[in-house]
Amino acid sequence: MSTETNPMNGPKIAESIIDLVGRTPIVRCRKLASNINANIFLKLESMEPCSSVKDRIAKSMIEEAEKRGDIIPGQTALVEPTSGNTGIGLAMVAAAKGYELTLVMPATMSIERRVMLRALGARLVLTPGDKGMKGAIAVATRIADETGAFMLNQFSNSDNPKVHRETTGPEIWEQTDGQIDILVGGVGTGGTISGSSQFLKTRKPELWTVAVEPEESPVLSGGNPGPHKIQGIGAGFVPQNYDASVVNEVIQISSQESIDISKALARQEGVFVGISSGAALAAALRVGARPENAGKNIVVIIPSFGERYLSTVLFGDLQKEVTEQEIVQP
Repeated sequence: MSTETNPMNGPKIAESIIDLVGRTPIVRCRKLASNINANIFLKLESMEPCSSVKDRIAKSMIEEAEKRGDIIPGQTALVEPTSGNTGIGLAMVAAAKGYELTLVMPATMSIERRVMLRALGARLVLTPGDKGMKGAIAVATRIADETGAFMLNQFSNSDNPKVHRETTGPEIWEQTDGQIDILVGGVGTGGTISGSSQFLKTRKPELWTVAVEPEESPVLSGGNPGPHKIQGIGAGFVPQNYDASVVNEVIQISSQESIDISKALARQEGVFVGISSGAALAAALRVGARPENAGKNIVVIIPSFGERYLSTVLFGDLQKEVTEQEIVQP
């Protein structure tokens, strides 16, 4: 009998919201995948405590820094550049532990993200949208230099892929009973797809890993960075935490296809997700349609919940529709 602990086991009653990070469910994608012969399964990181996969690295980066003695709750100020989801996760952990946190974010990110960060007690600094994540990183670095705040550096912090090696990958292996053939995920910091694959390939070296990036900013494929609408991936540079050695293929997905698939997933399957989830699923559907992948099991990382995208191009038309909707008198 194996002595390994089941990675899906958790507390019946948690002592802190932080203890609820991880152990997310997997659901089969049925209707959107009905025309292909592969099996597509969605790893719902959208069901984390603060609704994104970034809750994992927020917990990991802070707790590992505490273990090293780099930061102390109630004493150390933290600063981090973010496209939103990592910031929300960090704000949750910082609130629970008692850290002062400043987050630096491009102004093009959704208003829901801004409100959530402030609701969780973080200070928010906005940078020009056309400067992308590079601009946010530059300002966060300046704040750290000027104030002595500790920057967690999600794009290069090794505790980012580490938590996916230790939790996300093992969870997927357990949930699929080891019957995973292909892993698909978008690349923001690179931590999720890299760390998960690093673990899974120790169990199944032939696992095929697919990284997803915006068609408009194909830097992983050697192209030039450019503006796109897929919030959370496509930072405009190759992150240090991206391990190309475990990636077998990079697929480019356009912003419009990402939006279309995200909307279809909500309307046809009741799975409410963000734009980058649509990109990952679009790539999985392409891969699953290949004749050689008939009967294979494809796991797709679904990074975030749809509610923080209501004001964006994803659901902005619906927000306008319901705002202007006629009121029917009784």
